[in-house]
Amino acid sequence: MQLREDARWSLVVPTSMGVRITPVDRQPVHTSDRFVMQVTSAETNVASVVSYLGQPTKVLTAFVEGSPISAMIKSDLRARFMEFEGPDLPQGDAWGLRHQFNIADGGFGGRGPRVWNDRAGEVGRELSADQFDLDRIFGVEGVKILHLSGLVAALSPKTSRFCVELARAAKKHGTVVAMDLNYRASFWKGREEELSKAFHEIAEVCDILYGNEEDFQLCLGIEGPEAGGTSIEEKIEDFKAMIGRIQEAFPQATYVGTSLREVVSANHHKWGMVLWGEGEFVVCPLRDIDVFDRIGGGDGSVGGVLYGILKGWPVEKCAQFGWATGALAATSTLDFAAPADEEQVWSIWEGNARVKR
Repeated sequence: MQLREDARWSLVVPTSMGVRITPVDRQPVHTSDRFVMQVTSAETNVASVVSYLGQPTKVLTAFVEGSPISAMIKSDLRARFMEFEGPDLPQGDAWGLRHQFNIADGGFGGRGPRVWNDRAGEVGRELSADQFDLDRIFGVEGVKILHLSGLVAALSPKTSRFCVELARAAKKHGTVVAMDLNYRASFWKGREEELSKAFHEIAEVCDILYGNEEDFQLCLGIEGPEAGGTSIEEKIEDFKAMIGRIQEAFPQATYVGTSLREVVSANHHKWGMVLWGEGEFVVCPLRDIDVFDRIGGGDGSVGGVLYGILKGWPVEKCAQFGWATGALAATSTLDFAAPADEEQVWSIWEGNARVKR
């Protein structure tokens, strides 16, 4: 894949930032009285793989002016080696703008994780292209990859248009465009026609598309299997068959991928990946992984694939690295993979958990 060489930014992500509130010691939310608050967003989860491994990364977002939560978010992004740009918008009255809250527990054993999203008044819903100088970002500074998420694209009519305009500006200036479809029924309810149009406009200029069978069917109208397979082998074959239809509908896309997961318990998953790129099809078979917190595993896998593409690796190596960064994200309380270096990631792929002194 050809990337811009004269680019200041390896990766740019638009996002709506918020905080995740999690009980300590993996306890359920409804019985807990001690919680940890962390900064979160799906798109910065993806970008963290790239930024921690030294690639220049920029976040396009909006903040609530004067908010201590905004200050916390800005500090966290700096700590993750990310630069950020975007307006500080007035909160208004007590019922005005704020950052989203994501209240979640990690589950344990046979008790699955539960997540409660509270996004009323979310400041990220106000994101629009006129808040940013897109010709400067994509033209003068230059960007190798723009990564979009269906979560931001479906957040509000404003953000849908924002993502369409970002994708078009990126493509105009020779930037590779990636999108993780991330279908959410609650976002799409009553807005199916509007969002289908916006997602098609974005996908038409995407070089990289990521999502499971349901994402492609519900977001882009790609025909699924006549009778969906129940075993993982059948699901892989179903996804292989869909890739041909995805390519026919969106010929610009040269990479299509998805992560694979079977849940044995909240702490024990089988983890895999499918990646088609440059005409080559790679399957990372399901392998057992231990799970401290599953949130962000899929984002981690996308980040690993994008990092491999930035490094110019072959498709198989991109898939293996993405598998391992997804598995890495599941090993900590963080929502994202924060690799110390490439060696740590490859050790996970190789199954080498021996101490490094």
